[in-house]
Formats: sequence, structure tokens, C-alpha cells
Amino acid sequence: MSSLKFLVDVCADIRLTQWLREQGYDTIHLRDERLHSLPNGEIFDKAVAESRTVITHDLDFGEICAMTHGRKASVVVFRLHNPRIERLVNRISAVLADCAPALHGGSVVIVEEARHRVRRLPVGSEH
Repeated sequence: MSSLKFLVDVCADIRLTQWLREQGYDTIHLRDERLHSLPNGEIFDKAVAESRTVITHDLDFGEICAMTHGRKASVVVFRLHNPRIERLVNRISAVLADCAPALHGGSVVIVEEARHRVRRLPVGSEH
């Protein structure tokens, strides 16, 4: 069982939540807790309080992370032309294989079709 925990935003396929659970990750989807209308700032606050990584398609989370004033929750942002579940699973698998330490330490991971980029938090830090 991995120590990474995830909070999947409503804009992400709920089936990704199930796949992550099957891989042994403690994962909740906002719909699981009937929080589908929670504002992004409160989603981030929940992730910080529960030590979860947010998984989303919403680009606003990069800016939210930049304005956290030292509070950390990692965020994985999908920027895919093909958001089908098979593609999401393929790309998140690559991210987890490559970025688990960064996610533990607080990072924003931008996931694109053929690559992913990691920005450590706080934004601009060198570690």
C-alpha cells in the first residue's frame, strides 16, 4: 500500500478513482463525499488537511499552489487532448512511477500527451 493519498476533482473521470484504489492508493472522489460543488480553494484546503494530492483537469490549481504561503498539497493537472480513461490511466501510471517523491514533498505535475513536468512547491524553490 502506497502512502500517497489522492483527492480526485469532479472534472476528472470517476473511474480513475477506482483504478487508483485498485492499485492500493487511498483515493476519494469529491462526489464520494457529495462535495461536487466545492470551490477550488476549499478543495485545496481539504487536500492540505488530509495530506492528499489533488488530481484535476482544472488549470486554476497551479495558481492556487503558487499562492499557498507555505501550505503544501501536491496537484496533478491533466492537459490531454484525449481524456479517455485508458489514456488517463496510462499517463497517471507514468507520473506515479516517475514522480512519487516529488508528490510526497509538494509539487505541481502538469501531465501532457507525451510528457509531464514537475514544479516543486513553493514555486521557485530549488529542492
